Parts: sequence; C-alpha cells; structure tokens
Amino acid sequence: MDKERISIISPYNVVLADDHFLFRQDFKRILNKKEELKVVGEANDGLELMELLKKCCPHMVILDISMPNMHGIEAANEIAKKYPKVCVLILTMHNNSEYLQQVISAGAKGYLLKENIDTEIFSAIDTIRKGGIYFSKF
Repeated sequence: MDKERISIISPYNVVLADDHFLFRQDFKRILNKKEELKVVGEANDGLELMELLKKCCPHMVILDISMPNMHGIEAANEIAKKYPKVCVLILTMHNNSEYLQQVISAGAKGYLLKENIDTEIFSAIDTIRKGGIYFSKF
C-alpha cells in the first residue's frame, strides 16, 4: 500500500492548545467532523502543551498565540527544535504581519485567523498535511 493511501486511512492526530476551554471544545467538535482527523490531546497553555508532547506524538499542533505561561510563538519555536516532525498551525485573532513574521521564524507551517475557521480550517490542515504552508486570507 502506498504512502498516500496509508495517510488517508490512518487518522491524522492533532493536539489543540488554547487557554479558552469553551473555544477548544467547539473547535474540537469541528475537527471531529472529519473522520480522518483525531484530536489526541488538549492543553491550556504552552507549558502544558510541552508536557503533553512528552507523552504523545501528534502529526500537528494547532495553537493560539496569546496563551499564559508560554506564548504560542515560543511554544512553536520549542516544538520545531524538540519535535521537528510535528507540524504547527498557529490559530489566532491577531491580523498582524509582525506576528506572521515571528510565526514563520519560529518554524510554524501555518497562520490561521480565528475569524476564518469556518471557511479555511480544513484547507489549512490539508495543505500543511501535504507538505505545504498555509497563511490565512487577510
């Protein structure tokens, strides 16, 4: 069986990191609508995320920029160093080119505005999953 077929059959494991519990729950519900995606963990902040990654190895981490204890960009940088095979998609309310530059420098593979989740999330995940980079429409 070829890699393309295996990746379609196997779930694509995702970890969510956002300090807003209700947002995380709603977002998890959206992701779980796709049978090929599986949310395997959740974190409330960057430090909790780094501890979680010691125990599980997702394909992708979707994280907010503005989190307590460890900023999302700092977490993305740490993930790129410690877990280079894990893709990072930044999910944020900040429509800011300065943040975008920092996200790119941190090694993230995508930058998605929260206001565009409904229309762009699955395109973003699919693009990154196939080895591309995704930037939200500003």
